[in-house]
Amino acid sequence: MGAGKRGLIATAVTVVCAVTVLAAPGTAFASPTPTPSASATPVSSSELEAVQAELDRLYHDAAVATDSYNAAEERARTQSAAIVDLAKKIVKSQQRLDELKKRAGAAAAAQYRGGGLPDEAQLLLSDDPQEFLDGAGRVLEGQRATKGLIAEMTRTQQDLQQYAADASAQWKKLEANRKAKDTARKKIEKQISEAEKLQGRLQKEEKERLAKLEQEAAYKAQTAWLDSGILKDINGKASEEGRKAVKFATDQIGKPYVWGAEGPKSYDCSGLTSQAWLNAGRPIPRTSQEQWKQLKHVDIKDMRPGDLIIYFDDASHVALYIGDGAIVHAPRPGRTVTIAGAGSMPILGVVRPDA
Repeated sequence: MGAGKRGLIATAVTVVCAVTVLAAPGTAFASPTPTPSASATPVSSSELEAVQAELDRLYHDAAVATDSYNAAEERARTQSAAIVDLAKKIVKSQQRLDELKKRAGAAAAAQYRGGGLPDEAQLLLSDDPQEFLDGAGRVLEGQRATKGLIAEMTRTQQDLQQYAADASAQWKKLEANRKAKDTARKKIEKQISEAEKLQGRLQKEEKERLAKLEQEAAYKAQTAWLDSGILKDINGKASEEGRKAVKFATDQIGKPYVWGAEGPKSYDCSGLTSQAWLNAGRPIPRTSQEQWKQLKHVDIKDMRPGDLIIYFDDASHVALYIGDGAIVHAPRPGRTVTIAGAGSMPILGVVRPDA
C-alpha cells in the first residue's frame, strides 16, 4: 500500500477514533473498583485505566446478555408463530372430527330406520335374487365406507391429540424463553446501571481523560492492525447485495444504540447488521453469536464490503465492513451508530451473508 494512501487512512482513523469507538474489553481488576468523586483529589492515570477496564467489562457483559436476550426473543417469536399455526390445525381437526361424527350418527340413524337389522341380515331375508345381488354390492360398499369413516375418525383424533401435545410443548418452551429474556434483561440493566454510576462519579476533566484513553486504545489497535500490512491483501469488491447492506447501515449513522433494538430509530450491534442485510434481501440470524455460527466464514484477506466482522472470543459484537479498513457499527449504550477502524477491537473472524 502506498505511503499516501496509508497516510489518508491513518488520518481517517484518527478522526474516527475521535468520534468514539468501542475499545477492547479489559480483564476485571482484582483490587476494589476505584470510586472517584467530586473531591479535590485528582484521579491518577492508573485509577482511570482501572475505571476504563471495569467499564469495558461491564459493557462487554451487557453485550453478552443482550445477545442472550435477542436469542430468547427470536425463539419466542418462532414459538408464538408455531402455537398460532397449531391452534389453527386444532380448530380444523376438531371441525373435521365433528363432521365425521355427524356422518357416523347419520349412518346409525339410517340403520335404525331400516328396522335395526344390519344390511347383511336384511339381505339374507330377501326373496328377490336380483335384489339380493344388488344388495350384496351395496353391503360391500357400505362396509368399505364404514371402515373408511372409522379409519378417518381415528386418524383425525390422533392428529388432534398430537397437535394439542405439540402446542403444550411449545407453550412450555415459550415460558422458558420468557424467563430467559427476563433474566437477560435484568443483567443488562444491572451492568449498564453500574457502568453509568461509575462514570457518574467522575468529574468533567476526568471524563475527558477517560475518553482520551479509550480513543488512544482504539487508535493503537487500529494502527497495529494496519501496520501488519493486512490492507494490501484486502481488495474484494462488494456484491450488489453487499452494497445495499452497506448503504443501509451507513444511512443509520448517528442513531442511538439501544440494547434489543433493531430499528428504525435505534439499534444494537446485531440489530443493525441483521436489518442491513434484510434490507438487502437476505435475512440473516438476529444475534452476533448466531451470525458467527450460521453464516459462511471467509478469510480476512478475502473480506469485501458488506461482510460482517465478528469481535471478541465469545462473538459478542458484530460490525459491517465498509471497505478501506473501516466498519460501521452500533458500539454500546450511550453511543450512536458510527464508523470506526476495523482493527480497533479484537477480531474473531469474518462471515459472509451472501456467500
